[in-house]
Amino acid sequence: MRLVKNTIKMKETIRRSREKHPGKSSTDYRLDISTPLCKTVISTLNEKPLHEALKHWYARHGDTIEASIDGFIVDIVRDSLLIEIQTRNFAAIRRKLTKLSVNHPVRLVYPIPSEKWITRLADDGESIISHRRSPKRGAFVDVFNELVYLPGLLQNPNFSIELLLIREEEVRRYDGIRGWRRRGWVTQERRLLKVVGRQMLETPADMYVFIPSTLEEPFTVTDLAASVAITRRLAQKMVYCLRLMGCIAPAGKRGHSVLYIRQKTNTALRR
Repeated sequence: MRLVKNTIKMKETIRRSREKHPGKSSTDYRLDISTPLCKTVISTLNEKPLHEALKHWYARHGDTIEASIDGFIVDIVRDSLLIEIQTRNFAAIRRKLTKLSVNHPVRLVYPIPSEKWITRLADDGESIISHRRSPKRGAFVDVFNELVYLPGLLQNPNFSIELLLIREEEVRRYDGIRGWRRRGWVTQERRLLKVVGRQMLETPADMYVFIPSTLEEPFTVTDLAASVAITRRLAQKMVYCLRLMGCIAPAGKRGHSVLYIRQKTNTALRR
């Protein structure tokens, strides 16, 4: 109910803005939430709502938003630090991060929905048909679903990742052609409701937080999945990343399953 009231208030604000500034397009009104304490260099009219909201939530006084650095558009520049927000698909940004982190400190900010509300819209694109909370719950460990596309970057002393646990709203509309996996419903946009937690990963050694201290060695992928309470598929991705980062190493086999042990990582470059 509170979410519906907030949506109504937003629509009313946009309506009043349209009456006051009839020449504006509907996309322009989202920019009114940006903080005047930050400098925007490049237009952000084509941004998705979740990305835009996270960028303005993360920005501080004195930051530059949307700046061109070494041929790439960077979301936030904070002194010498380049901050890039990616809501999904690390593979699409791998080349950009790799290039920028050669000469600049780069921080990748990745949101993980710990709670998701799903809103379905009617054909008019505004009326709400249903509004429910998804039974799925995200956690910091879900980063490994994306980290498999750039596991080696954390070994670069210029690169770091900050994970944000968020509450989000996913707005869906019916499309009879696409969205066959959801019976015709496709995601129109994602909206930020609240940031509820954050965790910084700066070195491979920081990845040990994902391996429970109670997990006895040697362990298999199945043992790890059971200990963390995740699927075996996610545990496989986790092991793949941890091996490349030097956090774990093979230590024989148990039947057909590879055994692993923890090993110390070299964080001297970071210090």
